Amino acid sequence: MPLIIEGPIPSGWAERGHAGSPPPKDNATRGAECISLALINNMPDAALEDTELQFFDLLDVASEGVAVFLKLYSLTGIPRTDRGQRRLNSFYFAFDDLWNSRFDAVIMTGTEPRQANLREEPYWPVLAQVLDWAEGNTFSTILSCLAAHAGVLHSDGIKRHLLDDKQFGVFDFAKVSAHPLTSGAGERVRFPHSRWNEVRAEELAASGYTILTQSVEGGVDSFVKKKKQSLFVHFQGHPEYGAQTLLKEYRRDIRRFLKQERETYPSLPKGYFNSSAAQLLSDFRSIALSDRREELMESFPEATLVDGLENTWHPSSVSIYRSWLQYMKGRKSEASSIPALAAVYQHGPRKRSARP
Repeated sequence: MPLIIEGPIPSGWAERGHAGSPPPKDNATRGAECISLALINNMPDAALEDTELQFFDLLDVASEGVAVFLKLYSLTGIPRTDRGQRRLNSFYFAFDDLWNSRFDAVIMTGTEPRQANLREEPYWPVLAQVLDWAEGNTFSTILSCLAAHAGVLHSDGIKRHLLDDKQFGVFDFAKVSAHPLTSGAGERVRFPHSRWNEVRAEELAASGYTILTQSVEGGVDSFVKKKKQSLFVHFQGHPEYGAQTLLKEYRRDIRRFLKQERETYPSLPKGYFNSSAAQLLSDFRSIALSDRREELMESFPEATLVDGLENTWHPSSVSIYRSWLQYMKGRKSEASSIPALAAVYQHGPRKRSARP
């Protein structure tokens, strides 16, 4: 069934031929086949639209047999340019609308951190408020990358650890726990990661989290914990990423190096480029290290690189998100049956009429 965007249809999605739809009924009257979802997109301005499309595409494919009604929000307190704020004003709901709406689930993305201590970020108070609200007002909550780190810090005091180098690329992970969310996936899954910090398995396990997927090279990938009535699903990686997303991040980091906004040349993302693309990028790196100028980006071989990219993690991403939607469908069905059962016990079963 199709993904249904509530409110104005964002440019990009509309350009792909996706039209709007009549306003749906209130969430309380929707059946279990309808999932109401808040997507809180906190990505920096340059990635706002790409992140929207990534989640739209993934949810649209994964929503087999489930109608997904989605509303867009973004945390207040995140620095925005005029361009970014215009996009929020055009396609996103004001944050007060979140508290006045009913949702079955929330997906919250991370953003680029500016402080070593996440509690010092300007958006921390409202982020913490969302996490507390989601525990008692949703069936499930997905936290992606930095949002996952913020979630465990807020609820359990688990701090993230700085890595020696960026965890960057596409990694293979083994399923290490049996869980409905990974039941439809193979024994190994692939997901992209792009982060400078990590939370560790032993600290998560000590606080009651269940690790779902993990590897020696990639570390912890996904983990879950029930918080009040909501199943919190945490990804240190990015199942939603498109085929070109890591390339765009790598190109951005190279530009930052050439502009001397970072000291070191970025490491090549692992498990992402084929051998010929890796050689092209190695040659470009040699030139950049000997002639550090932003103008070199004009010769960056992007068009050639794009031709060789493949979204090898798409099957894993669709599988886990489809299982997540089915999980919420089941939870919603269970919840809707409780009032009906209560009414039966309150009024008693209907008696059969006597035969004439």
